[in-house]
Amino acid sequence: MNGDAGTEVVLGLGSNMGDSVGIIRGALKLISSFLRDMRVSSLYMTAPQDYEEQPDFYNAVVAGRFFSSPESLLSLVHNVEAEFGRDRINGIYKGPRTLDVDIILFGDLCFSKKEPDLEIPHKSAKKRLFVLIPLLEIMPDAADPLSGVLFRNIAERLPDQGVRKLEEKIWK
Repeated sequence: MNGDAGTEVVLGLGSNMGDSVGIIRGALKLISSFLRDMRVSSLYMTAPQDYEEQPDFYNAVVAGRFFSSPESLLSLVHNVEAEFGRDRINGIYKGPRTLDVDIILFGDLCFSKKEPDLEIPHKSAKKRLFVLIPLLEIMPDAADPLSGVLFRNIAERLPDQGVRKLEEKIWK
């Protein structure tokens, strides 16, 4: 499945509790231990989408090569979240969090597993400009593996969601 070159994966990162910029930088450092040839978007600020009674989010997207299974990647990103204080069990669903790391894409793979809770491509990515805008920054020709539609065409049809690019460079 992965071959010698690995599989290109895309992760979305978000934080709105604590030192969010420092947390995202720290998360990228940990992620660099298992993703090769990382490309990281700019940092963005985004108004909360579903649970609106919380601070704005800092968001970024990272793409790179991964050399194992989707389940293994999910375990690794959950460990990264936990390292920065994320409590998936007791936290408010869609509420404030120190760190959220979502698997957006895993090559062209399309699947859903209940255990662990894993859906690729991420089920909400096509509705979220805070994912699509930074994704398109580093992968302008990326397409939805389910439909083949370019993400830029999907993004153009979405209403404004309060996504603002920050000048701060988040990664080397």
